[in-house]
Amino acid sequence: MSKKIFNPQEWLNADKSAISPNSIPSYPSSLSSNSDIEEITKRIEQSATDIAPNYADWRDLGFALADALGESGRQYYHRLSRFYSGYAENETDRQYSACLAAHGHGVTIKTLFHLAKQAGISIAVVAQQAPQISKLPDCQNGDLAKWQNSQPEQEEQPLPTFPAEIYQQLPDFLQQINKLAISPEDADLLLLGSITVISSCLPNIYGLYGGVTVYPNLFLFVTAQASAGKGRLSLCRRLVEPIHRQLREINKLEYEEYQRKQSEYVANKKNPDAEQPQEPPLRVLFVPANSSATAVFQILNDNKGVGLMFETEGDTLAQMFKSEHGNYSDGFRKAFHHEKISYLRRKDREYVTLEEPKLSAVLSGTPRQIQSLIPDAENGLFSRFMFYFMNLRLEWIDVFATAENTQSYDSIFDRLGNHYFDFYRILQHTKTIRFTLTKQQQTDFNAYFEQTQLQYYDICGKDYVGTVRRLGLITFRIALVLSALRIMQDGSFASPLVCNDTDFHTAMEIVKVLVQHAAKIFQMLPSAENTSATDNPKMVLYNALPAQFDRAKYIETAKRLQIPESTADKQIARFINSGLLTRQAHGSYIKTSKP
Repeated sequence: MSKKIFNPQEWLNADKSAISPNSIPSYPSSLSSNSDIEEITKRIEQSATDIAPNYADWRDLGFALADALGESGRQYYHRLSRFYSGYAENETDRQYSACLAAHGHGVTIKTLFHLAKQAGISIAVVAQQAPQISKLPDCQNGDLAKWQNSQPEQEEQPLPTFPAEIYQQLPDFLQQINKLAISPEDADLLLLGSITVISSCLPNIYGLYGGVTVYPNLFLFVTAQASAGKGRLSLCRRLVEPIHRQLREINKLEYEEYQRKQSEYVANKKNPDAEQPQEPPLRVLFVPANSSATAVFQILNDNKGVGLMFETEGDTLAQMFKSEHGNYSDGFRKAFHHEKISYLRRKDREYVTLEEPKLSAVLSGTPRQIQSLIPDAENGLFSRFMFYFMNLRLEWIDVFATAENTQSYDSIFDRLGNHYFDFYRILQHTKTIRFTLTKQQQTDFNAYFEQTQLQYYDICGKDYVGTVRRLGLITFRIALVLSALRIMQDGSFASPLVCNDTDFHTAMEIVKVLVQHAAKIFQMLPSAENTSATDNPKMVLYNALPAQFDRAKYIETAKRLQIPESTADKQIARFINSGLLTRQAHGSYIKTSKP
């Protein structure tokens, strides 16, 4: 049996919030009686469906039954596990005993119904529980029909968060930040924000990707509904504030010296040997998004191409792109690949070329603000960003939970920022360091992205291929940042800097989640023909299919979607060839990926 053995101690030491009940759809509390569990189990047995094909689901199924039934749930665990091809009675017994011993930490019987519905099993047993349904906010006077009609919205699958395991393997600097997270989404947000701001401040480290020199710089857009928690992203800015302050202090001293020399020049203007002093460059790290195109490029030029754009309202940048003098979208796209940017300084009529722009960007905003910034799915700006779509958690956060802690989050991030500043100053004076992956990592990297490109081409079409390809470069850059932060621990500045397997695994796991978040945003954008990306018939068919199904089911689904039977047969074959589906037996299929 290939499902791994559950280790209770590992579970107790792990991030319990990763399987919070808020991460699954809300099911009525009436779905918890023994008769309901028996009824659902019988339906699963009749269809011979493995509702927990991966280890995480199988483990959580054990937690769910242990929470609801205790020792009595063991028989159900065997009944529901035996449809797995590698089912073993003794291993299933050990697994359930471990779940009983660990106590599921919030995983309830709702997980059983969630897994069943996800696998295409009807949970309509709730229809006989009308008196209980009247307690739901959307249902008044026991209005069962109204509740049933509201289910698709309530049961929309939340987007995945990063695996909890990666947080135990991060460099020490990032682990200190992770300790401050208040939810799985918040942990992801702080991790991505920290990696991105640090990507703007790693001097003298580079890598070769596709034979071209690349630097760590990343673009991030965190999107969520208002008050969903994305505001915490602003804490990450404090990690590089000391660097910005140092540049401003240098600029202040240089400008004072310039003013002194200018005064001397004016006083001695009649002296033929007097030379007018040059105004010093504007030294900053943070590049204001609400600047004209020329101003943005001039700031980057004054700072040797380096800059960080950090805006908590994404429409600030969107509005500038729409203005007459503020549309630097072309330069923004070029900066991602460090391509040359040319511009004309009107004041001196000087033609200037930025040879290697090294711009990073952190933006946040609502989904509507993304559409304002990126007008359609074919816009090249879309594929350059890491997108993270925060799930809406209907949970009130205890705002006084840290009241007894004498340190605010601001002060903790300031302390970490000062610590990073010390590392940054050392990097400034080191010889250049070349980052590289091992041969095996390169092989694994190429294999994953080759398969992922094929899968998402089948689902999202050619417009999404650019996103997958640039996510490859983003993965490389994330691994570079993680490896650079390891230097803070071991003190080795040797070149080449070879990525260890832990950081490579972390970077890959992060991007495996980001590719799904980007697909979510992609589906929200119109195509060049002003049609929603969700109108793609291949995507519609794939999304409409349950986790496990047979030919009769996909033909029924295709008919409902007005897709011809022959077209559905061909598309199922394509899904199998691209790895999106696995054929378990003749006419029986299971999804292996979620776009």
